[in-house]
Amino acid sequence: METVKGWRSDWRFPTALLCINGFFSTVKPVEPFLIPFMTGPDKNLTTEQVNNQIFPVWTYSYLSVLVPVFLLTDWLRYKPVVIFQCINLLITTSMLLWTNGVPAMQAMQFFYGVVTASEVAYFAYIYSVIDVKRFRKATSYSRSVQLLGYTVGSVLGQLLVSFDLMSYKNMLVLTLALISVALLACCFLPMPRQSMFFHRRHTGQNTATGDMKGDDDGSGDAKRQTRRSNGSLEERTGENVAEEEDGGKVLNEKGRKAEESCGQVLIQLWRDFCHCYSSRQLLYWSVWWAMATCGYNQTTNYVQVLWEHVQPSQNYSIYNGGVEAVSGLMSAATAYGIGHIEVRWEQWGELALGGFSGLGAAALFAMTFIGNIWVCYTGYVVFKCLYMLLITIAMYQIAADLSMERYALVFGANNFVALALQTIITSVVVDSRGLGLAIIPQFTIYASYFLVIAVVFSLRGLFTIRRVTTSKRGTTPSDKSEPPGFVEHRL
Repeated sequence: METVKGWRSDWRFPTALLCINGFFSTVKPVEPFLIPFMTGPDKNLTTEQVNNQIFPVWTYSYLSVLVPVFLLTDWLRYKPVVIFQCINLLITTSMLLWTNGVPAMQAMQFFYGVVTASEVAYFAYIYSVIDVKRFRKATSYSRSVQLLGYTVGSVLGQLLVSFDLMSYKNMLVLTLALISVALLACCFLPMPRQSMFFHRRHTGQNTATGDMKGDDDGSGDAKRQTRRSNGSLEERTGENVAEEEDGGKVLNEKGRKAEESCGQVLIQLWRDFCHCYSSRQLLYWSVWWAMATCGYNQTTNYVQVLWEHVQPSQNYSIYNGGVEAVSGLMSAATAYGIGHIEVRWEQWGELALGGFSGLGAAALFAMTFIGNIWVCYTGYVVFKCLYMLLITIAMYQIAADLSMERYALVFGANNFVALALQTIITSVVVDSRGLGLAIIPQFTIYASYFLVIAVVFSLRGLFTIRRVTTSKRGTTPSDKSEPPGFVEHRL
């Protein structure tokens, strides 16, 4: 019995359960073949219905529930939302399997929007139940298993389709079984006693306030992280066990203040929001993050429609699953490799954002106008790798100057802006109630969108390099220190 309790008290227990959940909830063999399935004899929908009437619902639902889910995730302390995400994923897959018609598929897309909005709970949960010194390992494990799940699902789907081993409907039944395993795993997750905003532990000072590292000596955030790490996992999970054994009695803690009200949390979030975005460097990186993520999501959401247009699945063999697997693995390798390259991103980062965004635009133009399926596949892999490379740099540059609470806030704000932009583009360009453009004009707009990003950030990058060079020339030889307030971060 003591061995079981010791294992449950260890940081590896919740991490392992979360990884099991992440893996089995992302193995979706039918996902790379969603368009062939929906436009084939199983659903008998047209490409125009899927493109202009069904897929836009996901964007609208995602935007509508993102903020409420973000706040509820923290208020409910993550675990209920992780379970809620799995339940909605079961509903989404069940509707895709057993319902037909445009309205039913639109409802399915709404539930999938709830699933994607709830994903914040998956990554936030682990930070509330383990010690801060385990954050890097736990994050690495949880992200890796998700990537592994997507890759396994894509490869499995390609094998099942290429060798005609299983129909699309049977693949969905298999997906339901895998999601059930994920749901069972997350039910055993220990319930956190604290969260980042609504249920924080205090030991004398408010951990949500304080300046960013760029505004002080950097000790503030370090102290906040240390305070958050006070109380090991053994203490936290031990309290959970005690609560269960005592019938849910509340344990009193020394130095713990009353939980903040919703109004106080919102006011503090607004103050932190204004303080974070007062940094110009963070603002520029966040603008790229939001704009590029918007374009990336639009591209990945509708790329299967482009592939179907270039080479119809009814007449040819398709390799969507293999391409998704290759792009996922190469993207992971690219993101991993950039972490071992030492570059002064404060000086060269914006030019890199512009230059690589330009290459992404070129890949999209090639996919759109050459009309060859292998060019489309290759362009997609290149485009995805470039985005993953740049978003990794942007995430690091932003996170380097922020505490965990503020990083979560900035992360959420950037993605909300990206989703708002995506909603505007979807309603105007894609939705049948807007322009309702066909797939080729759509991808022409997406490629042009990334070209605009490339021009803007290339010009901004050249200006930054010139300013830094001029500043160095104006520095006296005897003064070799960096200018005040300049902090260099390397990956």
